[in-house]
Amino acid sequence: FLLLAFGFMFHPSTMNDTNSTITTTTDKGINAKPTSSFLNGTERNGGSHEETNNRPSKRSRISETNGGESKSVPSSSSSSPCDKEGSPSTCTANDTSGPAVATKNDKTPADAVDDNIISSNVIKSIDSITKSYQENTKPYPHGVVEDVFVDGFLEKVLDEVKHNFKAKFKESDLFRVYQSIDLGNLDPQNTELAESIPSLMKLRRHLYSKQCRNFMEDIACIPRDTITDKVDCAVNCHDQGCHLLCHDDVIGTRKLSYILYLTDPEPTWKDEDGGRLELYDNIEEDVKVTTTASQDVGDQSQKKERTIKRKVPGVVPVKTILPKFNSMAYFVVEPGVSFHSVQEVFCDRPRLSIQGWYHAKETPKEMEHASLNQLKASNEVNGEIMEEEEFTPIESGSVITEINSKGQSDTENEQNLTSKDIEFLSTFINKTYLKTESIDEIRQRFEEESSVQLRHFFNEEWENKVKSRLLKEDTEQNVGRGQPALDYSVGINEDWTSVGPAHKQRFLEYVGNNAEIDGSSCGSVLSYLKKMVFQSPQFGRLLKNYTSLGFPLGYRGKVRRFRPGLDYTIAHYGILTKEAVLDATMCFVRGSGKQSLGEEDDDEDDILWQSDDKGGFECYIAADDEDEENVEAADEYNDDDDTKLLSVSASHNTLSLVYRDPGTMRFVKYVGSGAPSSRWDIAIEYQVEDDDEETQDE
Repeated sequence: FLLLAFGFMFHPSTMNDTNSTITTTTDKGINAKPTSSFLNGTERNGGSHEETNNRPSKRSRISETNGGESKSVPSSSSSSPCDKEGSPSTCTANDTSGPAVATKNDKTPADAVDDNIISSNVIKSIDSITKSYQENTKPYPHGVVEDVFVDGFLEKVLDEVKHNFKAKFKESDLFRVYQSIDLGNLDPQNTELAESIPSLMKLRRHLYSKQCRNFMEDIACIPRDTITDKVDCAVNCHDQGCHLLCHDDVIGTRKLSYILYLTDPEPTWKDEDGGRLELYDNIEEDVKVTTTASQDVGDQSQKKERTIKRKVPGVVPVKTILPKFNSMAYFVVEPGVSFHSVQEVFCDRPRLSIQGWYHAKETPKEMEHASLNQLKASNEVNGEIMEEEEFTPIESGSVITEINSKGQSDTENEQNLTSKDIEFLSTFINKTYLKTESIDEIRQRFEEESSVQLRHFFNEEWENKVKSRLLKEDTEQNVGRGQPALDYSVGINEDWTSVGPAHKQRFLEYVGNNAEIDGSSCGSVLSYLKKMVFQSPQFGRLLKNYTSLGFPLGYRGKVRRFRPGLDYTIAHYGILTKEAVLDATMCFVRGSGKQSLGEEDDDEDDILWQSDDKGGFECYIAADDEDEENVEAADEYNDDDDTKLLSVSASHNTLSLVYRDPGTMRFVKYVGSGAPSSRWDIAIEYQVEDDDEETQDE
């Protein structure tokens, strides 16, 4: 289960209204640094795959189920673990006595003939395999070899894996996977172990052998002796709902990535089962940066602008490969080029694979384009500031003069909440949240916790307008509720555009101009609410009373849709702000929006969203305190660095207010195909007064 931090819960009776509930969190204020690792009892045993390795040094691991409890690797009828294009630990291939593969330049040694496990067709077809690799250049050179091993051999390997090893569940913003054995940690001298897994040990010897390394160099068009005896190799498992989002595999000296599929041969894996290897185009992204140079005369500074190029993946994959049993996919690891992902597994069959990398002597060139280094790059590096979206000022607006019961004019301070403001806001917002006692209670909780969630925020009229439209669109487009997400373009039209790049995010943004009170689409209604409520001076004054942060200086934001089986955002240093901001996220999903209390009448959709098992939740994590400039990708991922501060489940008609300081990142977890619906939201960042300025004013 996910360790959520729901603390104070105000039941409807607390606020004298049956349609509103305030939720806050109690584990840590959003500005606080954690005192211990979020993950407890984590085992790495040398690691496993890029999922754990290909991340910035302090990234949130969302959960390790059952405190790190191991599970048996399932058979095809099991609903447990499965595979991962994953990250084994690095080890040195000292054992080179295994079976040899005949290549164009090497003949199979006589002493390896009896141990031969490679299909004779593969040995005979090296030239055609190499030619196919050279021709498969879209989106970048890659190869797929089918029927790699002799009949019956890989079936034995699969059976040994299922019956002798366990898998651990791990999840982060980038992946959801069951990590199984690292072949580099298997001791060939352990007679008892070797006798229980003879076929797997034979496969291990083969993968680590000099002859196999030469074979891989030949079919990947790599010069001989480029690959060293440093080899990564692990068994991983993707179960239903598991996935790995877009990245390029670049860490250290990795040179060649390979994936050997162990999916059950019967029935044959289909597109509807998911779990495809997805390959992405790389495009050059123009990034505008500004350099501020000091001038001696008059202590003035001069700004210089320039544009830098950065290689990023497209929004959606351009080619996919099914995980067919006894097939091997492979490609050269290259910064900013070898972008790929593992599609969510839609079926209830485990997707097992053996995956790893062969290493070169040196790190590749252009490491600045590596996806990991891009995730760790802040908006300000070496005195240059990357261009970001500006805040739009919120005008205080004219306020009609009224005399209150104390004989004071409401226009004495244009930033005070007036009766006219309340009257305007009550046409949209649940009236309970506009009562003086409720506002005071919200402010007190926000001051204590730096965050608060307000359920049933919009009144029934507006809640029904949004809900009817989101349900209609999701139903018509056949998304969510366990339906395979096979169409990457679903929901995209003249009003909705897909936002990338895929190694940082994918979601739909509403760009239509028809923000209408009775719009026919969900997007038009949400755009209307964004304009009329969240960008209004009246709401600005309400926020001032809710948070004590002062009247917002400006806003920026989007209307977004996260489609099940497709969309997400990733935590990265590029979203860190220079100053603290107030996040206001208005969420709409299928469900009632009530807090599930474990009672019989709880809404099933609410229970599913609150469990976070299908994703869609927003998570806040702390960034590194250390200098992030010119950082290089590490070979290991340190589980002790996990820094989760707050997790907010998707909930219908719920407003989340979070005070986010400059050292905090956030992400919306990938929405699984089994989610009840899309996650629709209005995501606004408000520019607030600096703490120092507030202190001086006081």
